[in-house]
Amino acid sequence: MSAYKIEAGTAQHIGNRPQQNDRVALYTAAQAPGYVMAVLADGNSSPLVSDQVLLTSKHLFDEYRVGDSVNLPRLQQLLANIALEVHQMVKMNPLAAATEPQAALALMVLTPQAQLVWAHVGDARVYRFRGEACAMRSNDTAYVEHLVNHDKLPLEAAKKHRASRLLNNALGNRLKDPYVSTGSYEGLQAGDALMLCSDGLWQLFRPEELAAAVARNTPRQAAERLINKAGERAQGKGDNASMAIIKLVSPPPEAPGYTVQKMRRAV
Repeated sequence: MSAYKIEAGTAQHIGNRPQQNDRVALYTAAQAPGYVMAVLADGNSSPLVSDQVLLTSKHLFDEYRVGDSVNLPRLQQLLANIALEVHQMVKMNPLAAATEPQAALALMVLTPQAQLVWAHVGDARVYRFRGEACAMRSNDTAYVEHLVNHDKLPLEAAKKHRASRLLNNALGNRLKDPYVSTGSYEGLQAGDALMLCSDGLWQLFRPEELAAAVARNTPRQAAERLINKAGERAQGKGDNASMAIIKLVSPPPEAPGYTVQKMRRAV
């Protein structure tokens, strides 16, 4: 079992947008004790897709049953299934036909065995910090490689996929199914931290700045400071900014337990 305790929190800020289209949540699993899921959805024009992300994530995570040992590929498939099911449900929603709402997605699951699985679609990001250093961050490399190898696009065209409505990697894109990037890591330890965030936050900070803010503060304090600083840097043009932060901290030392025994009198 893991030799740390979890401190976690979520935060959102509307930025300078007319409404909040992001959604973020932390869940435990009904049938998988000790498992924790973090979910973040970054909606583009409405919260419709983001709301569906939370509903589907909670539902499928509650249905997840653990076996005799942790199956990391099965957990990765769970996260991919969440993304693909949301995408299909949004495409069938008549309310979505007129507005064509889309969303980026970031998901992660921690196991009691100090393991992490994660998935993302589009511009939402997953970070793993060790102390004040960024040990891992998700990016679009896998999707660009997919466009080159599977769709046979020239490399330069693949790198510009965000500018193309046809190639935009997002849940709810009626022109193209989402590509879900997944990964895993074993060996989490006290001092590590994990973060999901929308592009309204990560585009304004270097990874090292995010790592330092999380390492030096509680999740709530880190979120407040990052949101305040993001507002300053955005200079009146801030997007919705959302995040989920999970810190792994050493448990407090246990007080020694003393027992009182009767002393026998020497004869």
